[in-house]
Amino acid sequence: MAIAQAKPYNTARLLTWGLFAVVLIVAPMIFTSPFSRSMLAQIGIAIVACLSYNVLLGQGGMLSFGHAVYTGLGTFVAVHVMNSIGGGLPIPISLIPLVGGLAGIFFAVILGYVTTKKAGTPFAMITLGIGELVFAMSLMIPEFFGGEAGVSANRVVGSPVLGINYGSALQVYYLLAIYTFLCTAAMFAFTGTPLGRMLNAVRDNPERVEFIGYEMQRVRYLAFIISGFFAGVAGGMYAMNFEIATAEVVGAARSGAYLLFTFLGGATVFFGPIIGAVLMVLAFVLLSEFTKAWLLYLGLIFLFMVMFAPGGVAGLILINVRVIKFGKFGRLVLPYVGLLLTGALMVFGAAALIEMIYHIQLNMGMGSELHFFGLTLDVASTASWAGALAALLVGGGLFEIARRRFARQWNDVQTEIADEISRRHGGQEEAA
Repeated sequence: MAIAQAKPYNTARLLTWGLFAVVLIVAPMIFTSPFSRSMLAQIGIAIVACLSYNVLLGQGGMLSFGHAVYTGLGTFVAVHVMNSIGGGLPIPISLIPLVGGLAGIFFAVILGYVTTKKAGTPFAMITLGIGELVFAMSLMIPEFFGGEAGVSANRVVGSPVLGINYGSALQVYYLLAIYTFLCTAAMFAFTGTPLGRMLNAVRDNPERVEFIGYEMQRVRYLAFIISGFFAGVAGGMYAMNFEIATAEVVGAARSGAYLLFTFLGGATVFFGPIIGAVLMVLAFVLLSEFTKAWLLYLGLIFLFMVMFAPGGVAGLILINVRVIKFGKFGRLVLPYVGLLLTGALMVFGAAALIEMIYHIQLNMGMGSELHFFGLTLDVASTASWAGALAALLVGGGLFEIARRRFARQWNDVQTEIADEISRRHGGQEEAA
């Protein structure tokens, strides 16, 4: 019976991984422009980096403010090795991400031993201090970090393998896609290992783990090293894609981005950081092109996700999948539409106000008018300010009404699901 139940589960898992591989293969065939392929490569790098961070945060409950130390140092070492290959070092250029991974292990072994001596808030503060220390060193040791200009390299070095020299963006993308797939699979496999399970136990109940004879610091330390390896691989992938390493790659902003988008994607679910990685690239590459206030929007989104959806986007997906499995999602369609429409009106009003304020501060030399979602707003006109404020207030009021109705409907659906589960369990117990 157990085997019969396992087959559909294994089939679904194989289909999921197969679909993931197909997406990686087909994506550059659909998005053919150099800009699109560059974004796809960056998404692959971000997926590995965010998943490596989630080994600490999601699986181990270790809040790190210095993860960019390991991705960034992996990038610097990888760039130096690329230059050495150009000087005659007999290493295939395709192994550069692994070089970054070895660098990540090296620095994680050294720094992780001290870092994992503590847990909770002290751990977070130590990672923050190490991050600031490494960033300061990046400006003090130009021989390794290259000073403000950084260190550049050329990936078209060494002997081509099967005619591949990684001169084109497409060749680089597929190399990074292979590493993305292999690293994702390896980190997923790690979640099912005894060490991965024990890491979850250390996260959930450290006192009990210590009581049964396991050393918590050793578990955290080993997980830290594994996380450092995959972070270094992401750093090596970055070096292959951009052919440069600057102080920014070890900076606090990069560490903060890993934390922010891993949480937004959903740190408690394995595929959550993958969603977060996609959002990170879209935000940094696309959103920053549309508005100068993009960091403000990111901060607001993070604030609302922490308040109303701490499970991230992946958590929202899973709870709705549960409703769909019980055949009750149809009752939530209209409430969801109400939330989306009223929320869109509220967000439109708030965004219009933000854009007009930013225009006054930064772009008044270009005139008083700005274009916003097909509309022309005039910061010198009272009507534009009144319209934006009215959209915010009316949308906010309607959204609150829609939210309360949705909450009532949602609670009714969850109660029915709980009752149905209870009846099923009761029937199974009677049959037994």
